[in-house]
This record gives sequence, C-alpha cells and structure tokens, in this order.
Amino acid sequence: MIVTFGNRCGRGLILGCITLSLSGCYYVQAARGQLDVMSKREPINELIEAPDTPEDLALRLELVNEARQFAIDELQLPDNDSYRSYADLGRDYVVWNVFAAPEFSLDPKTWCFPVAGCVAYRGYFSEDAAERKAEQLHDDGFDVAVGGISAYSTLGRFDDPVLNTMMHWADADLVATIFHELAHQVLYVKNDSAFNESFATTVEEIGIERWLSSRDQDADFSDYVERREQRKVTLEVIAVARTDLEKLYATSMAAHEMRRAKEIRLAQLASELPADFEIDLNNARLASMSLYQSRVPEFRALYEECERELRCFYDQAEFLSQ
Repeated sequence: MIVTFGNRCGRGLILGCITLSLSGCYYVQAARGQLDVMSKREPINELIEAPDTPEDLALRLELVNEARQFAIDELQLPDNDSYRSYADLGRDYVVWNVFAAPEFSLDPKTWCFPVAGCVAYRGYFSEDAAERKAEQLHDDGFDVAVGGISAYSTLGRFDDPVLNTMMHWADADLVATIFHELAHQVLYVKNDSAFNESFATTVEEIGIERWLSSRDQDADFSDYVERREQRKVTLEVIAVARTDLEKLYATSMAAHEMRRAKEIRLAQLASELPADFEIDLNNARLASMSLYQSRVPEFRALYEECERELRCFYDQAEFLSQ
C-alpha cells in the first residue's frame, strides 16, 4: 500500500543524502538538489531593503529575523548563518521523503548514511524520483508513504536558508519550524530518528510558548495550545491502534487473515480520527507519525525537572543521548 501525504509537520533531516561521494544516482540527485537550494539563497536583510521585494514577503522575512534573534537570546540556540538567507525554489516542497515498513510490522525500514547514521526515511529533491522509489518498495512488499517536506536541517553543515515552501504557514508555525530545525544543531544522535525529532519538537514547543508570551499574543498562544492538545488526542488514538496492530502482528495468524484484520483495524482508526484527517493509513504512515512525538512527554518531563531552565535541559538531554 502506498500513501502520499504532505503537511506542515513533515520535516526531514537529509544530511545523510548530502555526501562528497557521488557514487550512485541517489547521491547524485541529493548533491545536485542541495547545491540548487544553496545557489538560490539571497541575504534576508538585503531582500527586506530591496524595493522590488513584495511587501508581504518583506514582512515575513522581518518576522524571521526577529525569531532568529529570539532563538539566540532566549532559547540558547546556535548563533550562525542558518536562516539568515531566503531561497525561492519555485515549488511547493523542498524534498519528498519516502517511508516504508513491512506489511506486518510497524518497525520502519531504515537507510544508513556516512554522517547522519541510519534514518527512517529516504529523501528526494524530485517528487517523481520519490514516487519511483515508492513503487519499487511497494513491489518488494512494503507498505509505503511519500511525504512532501517543506523544511529540513543539514545539522549546521550548511547555512540552511528559509524557503518559500515555509511561507504559506501561519506566523506561529513558521517561527516554530525555525526553532525546531535549529534544535537539531544542538543535539543529534546517530541512528535514532525518534529521539532526534522528539527532542526538536520539544524545543519547538518550548520556544513558541516563550515567543508568543513575550509578544503578548494571548489569542495566538491559546490557538497554539488548542492545536497541540488536539494533536495529543489524535496521537493517543493512534497509539491505541499501534498497540492493537503490534499484538496482531505478533500472532501466528495466517497471512490472508492477518491482512484482513489489519484492514479492519486501520479502517476503525480512520473513523476515529478528526474529519480533516483525510490521509489513507498504513504501517509506513503510522511509523512516520511516531517519529516526531513518541518521546516528547519524556523530554517535557526532563524540562520540568530542570525547572524550565534550558541550559540544564540541553545538558541533561545530551547526557541521556550517551
């Protein structure tokens, strides 16, 4: 089963794709894609001052500058050239990630790279290339999901730009994404996508809470909290389904019977999700959704143990990563 989806929360760490080795078509497309992104960068400050820059874009870029400084001053995130430039790629997504999982397992297939280690997705700068890989994996018997990704991090190896693919979001979501991607530069653990994404999501949540509070945007903060609670409820529903499916896959049931039972449970899950959740479900989709949130409660607890002091939180998260 192949599932195609795209949303704001889909993000990627594609550093593993970016390597000096150009052996194989995959690495060639990754290197070319990254070079294309970097070649389109323009300094944000120059764009803000340029008379031909559309007013709405200039205003969003001013917001990015404010958020970037807040990330340094208040969140102790890296002070470097990441998100000091802007690149218009002329498309809706920067990369498309391919996720895969066996037909009767929720353990995602992983791909391993020299720098990033093993990650639970494979990124392509071309949607067609991603779809071709998805078809190949589907033919090999995997459940597959393809996701359009609007932002990603190179872990500080490159000066990542803000992208046009991020500009259609609400202000809070744009700012939160900058915090999320910068958090990957603070802490990244090879071979543990769930740890990395959950840590960055926690920093994102902490950061946007502080950002909105500092700007007295009570209504926006209330909306953010409401969306976060809705997401939490959704993930709890999904977690129950995951547990049921894991129990199912652990049985000795015949394949055709297990396949039917799986279809029934996924259909039930679909009926329990919010009405605007229109994406078809399979093992790959469920595996990809767990990456960003599965360990957030643990990181939030660690933050509280540190009495909400970020330096302590970062140090303790680093300690745990060992």
